[in-house]
Amino acid sequence: MNLFDQAHAQRQKESAPLAARMRPRTLDEFIGQAHIVGPGRLLRRAIQADQLGSLIFYGPPGTGKTTLAQVIANTTSAHFIALNAVLSGVKEIREAIAEAQERAKLYAQRTILFVDEVHRFNKAQQDALLPWVENGTVIFVGATTENPYFEVNKALVSRSRIFQLTPLTADDLRAVARQALADPERGYGQRNVIIDDDALEHLVEVANGDARAVLNALELAVETTEPAAGDWRLETEAASQSPISSLQQPIHITLAIAEESIQRRAVLYDKEGDYHFDTISAFIKSLRGSDTDAALYWMAKMVYAGESPRFIFRRMLIFAGEDVGMADPNAIQVVNACAQAFEQVGLPEGRFHLALAATYLATAKKSNTAFAFFDALAQVEKEADTGVPKHLRDASRDSEGFGHGEGYLYPHAYRDHWVAQQYLPTSLQGKVFYEPSDQGYEAAIRTDVARRREAQLAAMLALEEDSDQVLTFSPKDTARDRWLQRTLSSAGERLAALRDRVLDAARLKRHNLVLDLKAGSGLLTWEALRRTPEGGVYALARTARDADALRQQAVRLPEVERPIVLQGELAALPALLATHGAEFDALVGHNALMDSADKPEAVRLLASLLTAHGVISLAERIPRHTQRLYQLVDLTALDDDLPKRLVAAEEAIYAHTDDPLINWDAPDLARLFEEAGLVVDSVIESEATEVQVTPAVIERWFAPAAGGRPSYGDHLARALAPAEVATARALFERQLLDQTVTWAGKVLYLRAWRAG
Repeated sequence: MNLFDQAHAQRQKESAPLAARMRPRTLDEFIGQAHIVGPGRLLRRAIQADQLGSLIFYGPPGTGKTTLAQVIANTTSAHFIALNAVLSGVKEIREAIAEAQERAKLYAQRTILFVDEVHRFNKAQQDALLPWVENGTVIFVGATTENPYFEVNKALVSRSRIFQLTPLTADDLRAVARQALADPERGYGQRNVIIDDDALEHLVEVANGDARAVLNALELAVETTEPAAGDWRLETEAASQSPISSLQQPIHITLAIAEESIQRRAVLYDKEGDYHFDTISAFIKSLRGSDTDAALYWMAKMVYAGESPRFIFRRMLIFAGEDVGMADPNAIQVVNACAQAFEQVGLPEGRFHLALAATYLATAKKSNTAFAFFDALAQVEKEADTGVPKHLRDASRDSEGFGHGEGYLYPHAYRDHWVAQQYLPTSLQGKVFYEPSDQGYEAAIRTDVARRREAQLAAMLALEEDSDQVLTFSPKDTARDRWLQRTLSSAGERLAALRDRVLDAARLKRHNLVLDLKAGSGLLTWEALRRTPEGGVYALARTARDADALRQQAVRLPEVERPIVLQGELAALPALLATHGAEFDALVGHNALMDSADKPEAVRLLASLLTAHGVISLAERIPRHTQRLYQLVDLTALDDDLPKRLVAAEEAIYAHTDDPLINWDAPDLARLFEEAGLVVDSVIESEATEVQVTPAVIERWFAPAAGGRPSYGDHLARALAPAEVATARALFERQLLDQTVTWAGKVLYLRAWRAG
């Protein structure tokens, strides 16, 4: 670069818009998007470790997509090439690839290829890039305002990790503006700019989460405002605190100036893009959630942005069938009438009919039982039926030759115009598709539907065998089993259900940071890792063996994607996390607090680890409500008062107030979370599992404990003589050995979060 080029570049830098000059250069300067670049997050770790893979930044304008790419350029040791999809084509892609290959050969240097507005590349241009991303010639970084799953080549998406950026918060935008006002090199730190609080709030509010918008408005306000004359600056507290020399006249930004600089909120809505689909999705989900205010807001946003009312009516007609359905059969008539009225009235008065339809749907009872049809459709696709039962066939054509229609019972000839008979094909008899909800109109018919099904089953069992078709059902008939059988859940199925329930309650987002409070086998850890691919998971293992096992399982993952395994008790968490500086969006656990010796302190610790919007989701077995062994046997076989003393000895196990395993109940734990300043939602559920009583189980119950907690036999020995304990054991062996028993217990599912 010669002197003229250097001077020209310097002039361009100085004359660039404020938003371009203030673009962050490092992660420390970057404001917002803490869910993907906050401490401990995957993206931050990857940038700091210079171990990036191909990735795509997706989000609205002004949220930091290009800025993050620039931060990567300033941080990485790899060669960085930037293209804009609006200005570049296949030729520029080939030149970038050639340069990347040259650097790899000569300097063994990686190349990061950043493509801004990547959705603007057509299919041929994206295809030209794909082979070089696949073979590692370049590390691809894309930025787009459109949903990459729809607008970017699926093969390119599958090879990239997607990070979604969200509109900046009001606090973020305030920080961006203040950073620009204070920066002496790139912002207005050398000028005495004083902005009123209400003026700044207006800029922040109308910017609508867009950092570029707030900086552009601030620049317009500063550059078009004349400095104040006289000594006004000396009369304000703000001026007295300014680091600027008192010789420089202040530029005072008032609310009126701010309103002129940024006059109207931009509604992010593109009738063919992401915001169109996101907004209609928000509208439908608000209707489904019976939130009338939200439904009207999202519909107003669509109408304001120019969405076709016919499209909105079409979606409401679908909603009336899909989500209201039989709970309020009038809903579809109301919406259809409103749609027809709109066609006659038009805009603007037709907005009354839009509002009426949306309000009716939002306040209507909801039922999605119409999905029963799709269950039936799936059944048709996967399972061959056994034909139409003979009595249901058309009797008008061949009743004489084949007996079609013979035996059909005419419902109108019976009381209530109904009679029990077989209607489904034989192979599907007893199959249930439609399950009435307990909402609206369906609640009134629910009992009738159930009673008729029960009678239908009775009719099915009473049918006699026909010479042509088997209409009776043996005890082993699969259709009958489908109706009657009760499946015993295995331990694996029970734990899988518990895992899903705990993690569903945590409402994990892809960018969340999660802490598994008692990792153990990794039941929650690995599923949490799958649900937060752009976030991160910490796993607290209580023993070195568990920690080693988790680390060995994690070896198969890339280093930056592995869970961070900690080892120790709950009380050691502050020390274990000291070097990480992480706060968590979710704390999850299975029996994480059950045996904690100091539960109040443990709960306070958990509360201190949460972010402002964090959630704690726990499943805690309550040992004091576990199955009593004496309830599994018939104690009347014992002599004298031994049954009474055996029961008392077992119940005494659960009466020790100094035993942290059993000295608490669900209300106690919920109260501790409330005292820690959290809102608590908890439910206690009974569970029953099937246990096979083997000789090893009997031995575990009665053999003296080698260490740790006493065995059941040890507890009995405190109140019973050795001969009496032996008698009790003999009773258990005689009645339970090699039997399957139902083991009852209770589990507390607890969800806690910060108020407000």
